Amino acid sequence: MAELTTLARPYAKAVFAQAQDSNTLDAWSQQLSLLAACSQNADLAVVLTHPSLTIEQQGQALIDVCGDELNDAAKNLVAALAENKRLTLIPEIAALYEELKAQLQNTVDVVVTSAQALSSAQADTLAQALKKRLQCEVRLTSEVDESLIGGAIIRAGDLVIDGSVTGKLSKLAEAMKS
Repeated sequence: MAELTTLARPYAKAVFAQAQDSNTLDAWSQQLSLLAACSQNADLAVVLTHPSLTIEQQGQALIDVCGDELNDAAKNLVAALAENKRLTLIPEIAALYEELKAQLQNTVDVVVTSAQALSSAQADTLAQALKKRLQCEVRLTSEVDESLIGGAIIRAGDLVIDGSVTGKLSKLAEAMKS
């Protein structure tokens, strides 16, 4: 995966720079999201890596699947990726682009996985606490995983806070073994 990130980073930075210059950050987010979703389709993935197709045919197949929703700049990106045999990097490029955009906008996406659904008051309180700790705007999404028994796991980029009962039991079991 580190190799994919290394290969995708220059493309993501180039798209991000172009989006900043043209003030089209959100439009590029939509274009890259669409391209990533289409390129991850199992049937299309076979076409994008099929050895009997030319690079132009592979790129055109992706453009055709996305249809009229792609603008000319996104079509040019697909053509450049196809020419360099990098169409498989599109999901990674999209993810890196979103990271760059979040850094610029000083925001962070936080996923809270809890044993029970969070109330809106709990979500607001948690978002405010995380905003204070991380010193940036927080976009909070929540998931339910009943196997946690209680508590929650908070993921914000590289930061993971495990306050779940399952996590605490695992730490206790590890401490008892050593």
